[in-house]
Amino acid sequence: MKLNELKGQPGSHKRSKRLGRGIGSGKGKTSGKGVKGQKARSGIAIHGFEGGQMPLHMRMPKRGFNNIFAREFSIVNVGDVQKALDAGRLEAGVLLNAEVLNKAGLTSKAKDGIRLLARGELKANVSFEVAHASATAVAAVEKAGGTVKVTGVKAKAPNKGRVGKPAGKRQVRREESAKKRDERRNGAVA
Repeated sequence: MKLNELKGQPGSHKRSKRLGRGIGSGKGKTSGKGVKGQKARSGIAIHGFEGGQMPLHMRMPKRGFNNIFAREFSIVNVGDVQKALDAGRLEAGVLLNAEVLNKAGLTSKAKDGIRLLARGELKANVSFEVAHASATAVAAVEKAGGTVKVTGVKAKAPNKGRVGKPAGKRQVRREESAKKRDERRNGAVA
């Protein structure tokens, strides 16, 4: 084979349309853009604009909400654990927690913890320590002779507000009203 005989795969190189090169080309003069108007000019952006009519994406009703307190878990299936054991990335005698599963490459990062699910088959006797586990996953692990310890989700760190700064007026009022409320509940103030 010589350099002049090298050829790309069929379909790997697509010739560009030659616009504005005469009537016979089929894409001459206005280059397929029609006559005048905003769409015939360069640099237009009309995506979603309907000429002043309320656009479809604004006519559609809003639905649901984004839960700002939602937890995000790394998902691990029992079948993936079995594959990692077979490949030698995990050992059967070790307690499998977020750190060990991460080192084995089964999770990218722990996020809010590990959720163990039951897809696949587990043959080895292994113990897990995870934030969540489905009932079928627990049954699959116990059937293979292992154990699952569900630790639950760690509480997020409390918001400490204005750390190292003097308390604002609102914060002072809130603390005073909380004190009064507690005194009333305890019967100190009649």
